[in-house]
Amino acid sequence: MRALIYLLPLLLALSQALADSKLNLRDMIPSDERIRSHGYPAEAHRVVTDDGYVLKLFRIPYSHKLGNQNARRPPVLLQHGLFSNSDCWLSSGPDNSLAYLLADAGYDVWLGNARGNIYSRANEQISLNHPRFWHFDWHEIGTIDIAAMIDYILEETQHEQLHYAGHSQGTTVYLVLLSERPEYNAKIKSGHLLAPCAFFAHGRSAVFGLLGPLVGTPGGIWNQLLVDTELIPYNNLVNRLADNGCGSGSPYESICKNGFLMFANGGYENINLTSMQLLIKTHPGGSSSNQGIHYLQLSTSHEFRQYDWGTKKNRDLYGQDLPPDYDLSKITAKTHSYSSQNDALCGPEDVDTLVAEFTHLAEDHRVPLESFNHLDFIVAKNMKELVNDLIVDRINGYEAR
Repeated sequence: MRALIYLLPLLLALSQALADSKLNLRDMIPSDERIRSHGYPAEAHRVVTDDGYVLKLFRIPYSHKLGNQNARRPPVLLQHGLFSNSDCWLSSGPDNSLAYLLADAGYDVWLGNARGNIYSRANEQISLNHPRFWHFDWHEIGTIDIAAMIDYILEETQHEQLHYAGHSQGTTVYLVLLSERPEYNAKIKSGHLLAPCAFFAHGRSAVFGLLGPLVGTPGGIWNQLLVDTELIPYNNLVNRLADNGCGSGSPYESICKNGFLMFANGGYENINLTSMQLLIKTHPGGSSSNQGIHYLQLSTSHEFRQYDWGTKKNRDLYGQDLPPDYDLSKITAKTHSYSSQNDALCGPEDVDTLVAEFTHLAEDHRVPLESFNHLDFIVAKNMKELVNDLIVDRINGYEAR
């Protein structure tokens, strides 16, 4: 009931937008068009995985401010979190967003999109409407999608290594890839994990208490109903209405601002509301229900391990009753962690566990601002000074060696 009260201003704005007979819905602006709107060159690339998923990568090959198209430009891959897409790295504009800051620092910037989101909704072997299309979670995104992106980028740029930065699920898939396919450690020059997510024993978000008992252990009716489906499906009409009802310049802008702040329950004092409104244009971006279920399993087991299908199927797949843990000791790439005190999803105590298990971690950085939270890594008004400048400096340091 409390959540519904918080959502009422937002719902009111959307209903008013829908009722407005003169409303002309804005078209969705894809990442490459967003990039070009700020004067940067942009490219869209198509990557096909071994199991047929068609992934779209966007690229800022160089900075128009530097005119460095003929200079050596080390590649950087940025990977989004759950329910997100490549637009999260662009929503705060050239002065604050990590993608632009890296381009202006002389890097060749690539923006990944995991299978199932709005930019990667195709498979050459399976129909989007078939349940098998959604039979994946972030394990496959890590071991297959990220590996395919890395190989494609290195081939296109003729480099042997790249830098990597991920937010939330973008950190999980990095950990999965390098622990399950350790040969990829050699292809990472440096890794940067924003709001790293692996352990969930101390998560404060209400989602753990509400949904964990329903789907956190295999075999229940909810697992059977929800597995292999799209989670919070992307709906173009809903996104377009949200864009019109809550986007910058909307007559309902003040209603939406209040709705966002109320829904955040006071936890987003650092938020850049303009950035958040830009995110609405393409968020939520689509994902498999298995991704969310897998995270909830971790909150129940308190372990960082593969998907739990129940004893019988686990024996068939893994040769043991319980799914195997990810061995973080196999990650040897130079990796930096950036976490915050006020993260209700991947909080400081669980980051402590990750740091203890991550035997080769290069740096454990805690954002000094106590109010900084999980989403602030993407849309905070002070994220440049508190996080992004550090990442650029760290990457520059590796290139100077």
